[in-house]
Amino acid sequence: MKLIIGNKNYSSWSLRGWLAAKQSGLHFEELTVNLFGEEWEQAKQSSEELQPSGKVPVLWDEETVIWDSLAILEYLSDKVGRDRFWPKDDTARGMARAMVCEMHSSYASLRQQCPMNIRKKIATDEISDETRGDIVRILTLWAEARARFGQGGPYLFGTFGAADIFYAPVVSRFLTYGIGVPGFAEAYMQAVWEHPWMQEWIEAAESEKWVIEQYEDSAAK
Repeated sequence: MKLIIGNKNYSSWSLRGWLAAKQSGLHFEELTVNLFGEEWEQAKQSSEELQPSGKVPVLWDEETVIWDSLAILEYLSDKVGRDRFWPKDDTARGMARAMVCEMHSSYASLRQQCPMNIRKKIATDEISDETRGDIVRILTLWAEARARFGQGGPYLFGTFGAADIFYAPVVSRFLTYGIGVPGFAEAYMQAVWEHPWMQEWIEAAESEKWVIEQYEDSAAK
């Protein structure tokens, strides 16, 4: 398999696709492209591997192509068994799926005001009401998942899985922008941040030379 991803410092959806590939336990080749640079525009026009969406992440498995992070996770779940990604308990799995889908489709204000930027620490007092509402909603979901289903480990549903994969970029955002969170959330965020795969991604992000100015200049404004 081949996984095409964007800049590790900025691309939250690439992080999700990459973590899903790591969670699958399957071997995959990784190709990182610089988003928004001249080479990115050329690659979108010339590379069949970036079709049909022209976005990242993209997973190729021989002739099969999947171009959405959630679709990538579900495809890999079909290949290796859903228990590797999702809780076995029906009720817990139902909540985990709902949380993942909500992350996939919601929180536009948080995404816009606090873009992922692993290399920076940005103290901000100017969080909009809409972004604050997104933060409260996420913390509420985290609290419920941990209280109801988190007894088996430090992650949202105990063991590391799909929900943690999809909320990992949120952990990065909260740390970058110094978002204050209650103690249970601090413990959860620490567990995600210290996960070996996250540490591998963070190290690569910190060593990248690419800079996307629009994400550097607009952060938390």
